[in-house]
Amino acid sequence: MTVWDRPEPPTRPAPLDRERIVAAAIALADEGGLEAVSLRKVAARLDVGPMRLYGYISTKQELFDLMVDEVYAEILPQEQPGDWREVLRALAHRTRHAALRHEWLADLLGGRPALGPNALAVGEATLAALNSLADIDTAMRAVETVSAYFTGAIRREIASLRAERATGLSKHDWQRASGPRLTGMLATGRFPALTKAVYDGTDVDAEASFATGLEWVLDAVAAKLTRPPV
Repeated sequence: MTVWDRPEPPTRPAPLDRERIVAAAIALADEGGLEAVSLRKVAARLDVGPMRLYGYISTKQELFDLMVDEVYAEILPQEQPGDWREVLRALAHRTRHAALRHEWLADLLGGRPALGPNALAVGEATLAALNSLADIDTAMRAVETVSAYFTGAIRREIASLRAERATGLSKHDWQRASGPRLTGMLATGRFPALTKAVYDGTDVDAEASFATGLEWVLDAVAAKLTRPPV
């Protein structure tokens, strides 16, 4: 029986329910990452004994599952966008924005599908947008392809933000600090393609890079969806 199927225990003197437990866990994770979340710390945040939580949640993994599903409620659009491309674009951007609000989400994206009600609603809305355009296997590969792109891009962006905090150096500060070594290596002539990228390439911010890469992936998916069957 999953955590969503298992009933909550009866009300006791100190008010407690899964909604309050999950909210407290998300607040802890937003402040200190997943390593800041434990049933003991959540219980302390709620001013209850740790054993009280075991009536509602059996393991920390169940707590993580509930936390992820709560964030999926932020990803689920209130109104379904127009066509399949808008649906997948909205999914990518809304997931990125959710991860920027809750950086720990990047550590839990990917892997086995989330099975909470909000995650399933997101999956249903996404696949439904492709329903009339392709068979179910093609639709699933299309969604997987776009999801693989934005999951990787989000993780890279969050990793960069964490590196800034850990080192105290912004992206441009790090580039300036690393400049002498990089310049010396490029001067050897061994890296002509990288030299061209460093001196001639356009530096864009994370949002622009994310949006550009997403459109390229959507173009590739569109080409596959419109290709006549073999």
